[in-house]
Amino acid sequence: MAKTRKSRHHGVVRAATSCDAARQKSRVRMATTPPFELHKQLQQDTIDIGDLPLSRVLVVKDAHYPWLMLVPRRADVIDIIDLDEVAQAQLMTEINRVGRALKEITKCDKLNVAALGNVVPQLHVHIIARRKTDAAWPRPIWGVMPPLAHDAEEVQRFISELRRKIWLG
Repeated sequence: MAKTRKSRHHGVVRAATSCDAARQKSRVRMATTPPFELHKQLQQDTIDIGDLPLSRVLVVKDAHYPWLMLVPRRADVIDIIDLDEVAQAQLMTEINRVGRALKEITKCDKLNVAALGNVVPQLHVHIIARRKTDAAWPRPIWGVMPPLAHDAEEVQRFISELRRKIWLG
């Protein structure tokens, strides 16, 4: 059960909850943590398409699969459990938003969502549109095919459509 205390906010009395305390801790932590820097491997393997409230949105440079990543802009975060509850909830909101956009654009059979981090120790969430006809189906995609470079025009169209769906709905 949430702890409550009475507080006055803009002339309105309301109950403060443990969620309010978590938000305050998150604000304090954001002000005192080192700046976010995208891991060098992720910089090399992806295209930055923009920022959501918590995460950087990236397209993976592999034309075999429509493949995105979300990287929370927090320094020194390795696992989802390293985020506070407010940031964890925001990450889930962003996964839903980006996943829905990707599924709508690609008309895929299945979305794979994973946070592995065995090679890159910075928290990043893979969101991959899978089709029954892709080279790895139904297995995981890792190690099945060497990365295939995107056609420049095609990836720009994909990014434009993603931006429109993710940021404009």
